[in-house]
Amino acid sequence: MRLIVPFAPGGPTDIVARIISEPLSQLLGQPVVVDNRAGAGGMIGATEIARATPDGYTLGVATVSTVAANPAFNPRTPYHPINDFTPITNIAAAPSVFAVHPSFAGRDFASFLREIRAAPGRFSYATSGTGSINHILVELFESETRTFMVHIPYRGTGPALVDVVAGHVPIIFGDLPSALPHIQAGRLVPIVVAADRRTAQLPNVPTFAEVGLPRVNRMAFFGLHGPRGLPREVVERVHSATMRVLADPTIRRRIEDTGLVIVGNTPEQFAEQTRLEFELYQGVVQRAGLKPD
Repeated sequence: MRLIVPFAPGGPTDIVARIISEPLSQLLGQPVVVDNRAGAGGMIGATEIARATPDGYTLGVATVSTVAANPAFNPRTPYHPINDFTPITNIAAAPSVFAVHPSFAGRDFASFLREIRAAPGRFSYATSGTGSINHILVELFESETRTFMVHIPYRGTGPALVDVVAGHVPIIFGDLPSALPHIQAGRLVPIVVAADRRTAQLPNVPTFAEVGLPRVNRMAFFGLHGPRGLPREVVERVHSATMRVLADPTIRRRIEDTGLVIVGNTPEQFAEQTRLEFELYQGVVQRAGLKPD
C-alpha cells in the first residue's frame, strides 16, 4: 500500500504518516510505504490521491490545507475537497498559537486585544503563507474582534518564526509544535491557543473558546483518506487497523510528544468535519476578498 504525503519529509504531516505506517503494515499484513509528493501547497500530492485507482492500494494523508484551506482559497484547485475523496479518519490535530515577541506590550489575551484594537494597522503578524489555515483564521479573528493587523506571509512557519524571534515582526500565528521550543525558551510569549482544551505544554494559556471566540478555535488536522469510490470494506479495514494503532500507548506518546492531539474519529465524522471546515474557510475567503498571489 502506498501512503501519499502531500508535503516534504520532516514536517508534521510526514511525521504522523511515518509513525503509523509500520504498525499499520503489521496489522494490515502488507507493506505501507510513505511516498512524499510535495509541491503547490500540498495540491500535487492531493491531486495524485484523488486520481488514484480506488482499490485500496493508494491512500493519502488529508490535511486541513489540502481539503479545506487551499480549495477555499484557490478556485483553480484541480480536485473537489469533498466529492473527490473517501474519508477514513482524522488521526491527529495540531493546536495553533498566537504568540508575540517579548518586547510586545500585550502579554495576555486582554492586553493583546487592547493593543491591537487601539492602533488598527500598526502591528504586523507573520504566518506560514498567504491562504494558509493560519492566515485564514487570523482573517476570521479580525472579523470577529473588529481589529486589523498587517499580514506578513512567509514560505513556511520556520522562516516566520525566525523573524518574529528576531523582533522583525511582533506577532505570529502558527502551529504550536513549531512555536513551542521558542515559547519554552522565553523567546516568544504565548497569548491564546486554538485547541479543544488547554494544552498540557501551556496550561496557563486560554483557548479561543475560553476568550469568547469559538469559531476561531480550529486546529489543523492530519487524517487518512483515499480516492472517491473506495470500497466500504477497504474503508472499514483501514479504519479498524488505524484505531488499533492509535490505541497503542507507545504510538500515542510518540504522536503527542510532537505537540499533536490524538483524534481517531469515524469515516462519517471525518467527512462531516471536512465539509464544515471547507465551508467555513470558503466563507472567510469570500468575505475578506482573499485571492491567490
